[in-house]
Amino acid sequence: MPNETLVQAVKTIVALARGGDLDAAYRGYRDLFQKPEFLKQRPEDQRQVLRLMILAKGVPSTPTEAMIDAHRAAVPALTELVSIHGDPGDHELLGLCHVVLGNVESADKIFRAGLKIERERNPQSDLCGTLMKRISLL
Repeated sequence: MPNETLVQAVKTIVALARGGDLDAAYRGYRDLFQKPEFLKQRPEDQRQVLRLMILAKGVPSTPTEAMIDAHRAAVPALTELVSIHGDPGDHELLGLCHVVLGNVESADKIFRAGLKIERERNPQSDLCGTLMKRISLL
């Protein structure tokens, strides 16, 4: 998947979301994440798209089937990012996917693993505070 194809797919998804068709937007994310070519994108590009979906504002508090399917489709890419790079920010995103999927115990473990790494790097970081807050809300 050339980068231009990724950019165009994301533009289409964002337009659907802005137009109020959230389910279609989440189906677009699902389809994008399920393509084997997505895992071949640069980690930074994968993260940017994953963040766009997972940290989206104004989504329903009770996830729709399309939201659940999109988050489920994001798990393999995030699991690979966590395994290869061990970035605490990736842990946060993967944990949030597990929250949407109802896997609270897994989310707790993932958030705690990310928090441990981030505390070693920078115990005063905003990410430490965010991860602690996410753990407390479980």
